Amino acid sequence: MQWHSLTSTEQIDQIKEESKEQPIVIFKHSTTCSISATAKSRLERQWDDAGLGRVKPYYLDLLSYRPVSNEIAQSFNVRHESPQLLLIKDGQCQYHGSHLGINLQEVKKLAS
Repeated sequence: MQWHSLTSTEQIDQIKEESKEQPIVIFKHSTTCSISATAKSRLERQWDDAGLGRVKPYYLDLLSYRPVSNEIAQSFNVRHESPQLLLIKDGQCQYHGSHLGINLQEVKKLAS
């Protein structure tokens, strides 16, 4: 799994456009939260086995880039949570899960 950094609000429009060609996930991570660290580790361990090779993963350090997180919530009409995983496809959020409820099998089903 190779993360792509999400560090600016301008990238959100780019992600919407990219998602018309390939599914995108955005993982919002709090670097000081143990639950977030557990969710990130679990996501990284399960990624390859989940068959998500064609899904492009973005990583957001929300403590460093909170305005980006706020813009994501507004742009995709989802409540801010941390940790949180969003699946963006065709410019829209098709799935969002948080904490240990993040379900990669559901992401895979919706990304197809």
